[in-house]
Amino acid sequence: MTLRDRHELLQKMLRDLGRVVVAYSGGVDSTFLLKAAVDTLGAENVLACTSVGPAEPGNILERASRMAQSIGVELMTVEAGEMKDPSFTANNPDRCFHCKSRLCHRLLDVAQQRGIEHVVFGTNRDDLDDFRPGNRAMKAFGIRLPLAEAELTKEDIRQLSRQVGLPTADQPASPCLASRIPYGLEITEQRLRQIDQAEGFLRSLGLVEFRVRHHDTIARIEVRAQDVPKLTVEPVRSKVVEKLKSLGFQFVTVDLQGFRSGSLNESLSQEQKKASLGV
Repeated sequence: MTLRDRHELLQKMLRDLGRVVVAYSGGVDSTFLLKAAVDTLGAENVLACTSVGPAEPGNILERASRMAQSIGVELMTVEAGEMKDPSFTANNPDRCFHCKSRLCHRLLDVAQQRGIEHVVFGTNRDDLDDFRPGNRAMKAFGIRLPLAEAELTKEDIRQLSRQVGLPTADQPASPCLASRIPYGLEITEQRLRQIDQAEGFLRSLGLVEFRVRHHDTIARIEVRAQDVPKLTVEPVRSKVVEKLKSLGFQFVTVDLQGFRSGSLNESLSQEQKKASLGV
């Protein structure tokens, strides 16, 4: 199928669904899905829901609110309460399954209250091939994934986003803050705040794609390889060290391998991945 064919298939799927609750983060995929749903079904048949809580990046609500207003759709905030779940805070490799399960349950409740039959997530085709235990939760709860079902990849979605003028087309991913904490290290609100504040500071320096990985007393910064010199030149280096130490880190490091999405999954064996995916 051509990109146009896949886009038309997405629109047909949305028409068949009729009314939808969109799990909305303000990112590339969920913004395009929200825009497509509103354009296809009308704003009165779409509700955007953004999850708020300690594990979400601090700028997510402002970003989501701004885009939802631009698209012209109602935005509701919901709390999944994942920090109350010891299966989440224990931070085992299936952490995402437990978090996503709580969110799915919450969104289905919202949908029922509004008389809406379907909840949709912005999972794309590429996500199905990645290590994402949360996909198992969405399948278990009967959540629909229109982008993935229409075989739309991340690059497809970026291209289509440009065509409809969405400013998120080239926006980098900004996943749950818990994904910065190595498996086995407990997820706490303090650690999540440290990550959020550290990444907010790096963002203020003009960095675009990066992560601050929280290794207890050590902050391991991942930036694109070409951006490493930006961190190590003075006075930036001293400012970064001073700021991150003020947040409670004892040691501040830069990963010379550079940024790569999901780098903490590199420590998992194939057996651990299969177990977490329920294979």
